[in-house]
Amino acid sequence: MLHRITLTAQRLTDDRGLDGFTMDDLAAAVDVSRRTLFNYYPSKVDAVLGPDPDLDDEVWATFVAGGPYGDLVEDLIALAAHVLEAKTLTREELALGRRVMLAEPRLLAAVHERLASVSADLGALLVARTGEKLDLATAQLLVRVLAATFDCALDRALSDDTLAADAMPQLVAENIRALRDLFTGAYGT
Repeated sequence: MLHRITLTAQRLTDDRGLDGFTMDDLAAAVDVSRRTLFNYYPSKVDAVLGPDPDLDDEVWATFVAGGPYGDLVEDLIALAAHVLEAKTLTREELALGRRVMLAEPRLLAAVHERLASVSADLGALLVARTGEKLDLATAQLLVRVLAATFDCALDRALSDDTLAADAMPQLVAENIRALRDLFTGAYGT
């Protein structure tokens, strides 16, 4: 249901702009009551952005405890894969989401706010995982760099017609490993 609402909200935004439809229009388009719609999303912007990634407590506990592999980079890759595999989107849905976000400044601002919230939350988990060897500001920087690896992976997935949408976890993994190699001097720079 959430996916259908978000996809419909994105299509309406793509067709009419964010101000070109109401929550009533969206409710009618997904064939739910206005009240039901508001139970899922408090605003049009939230409906277009969709739900925040949801990881179960066990995944978080494993990560904070130093797992699943005992290597921060590989564990971040596993965490990213878990998030991406939970949301299987088609190439068209990925392209629609990107197009809508870039066309609407309010959506970009909302994405930025969400990233700040995720950075704070995941940053705190990174601090806990490292026994405070990482300070919160550095941990948040790491999260934002990881967000950039996702954005670059999305660019690649959308520009290479030979790649399927389900290639995103692998593309993100390649980008994170490339960053590690870049920062550790593996490229001889």
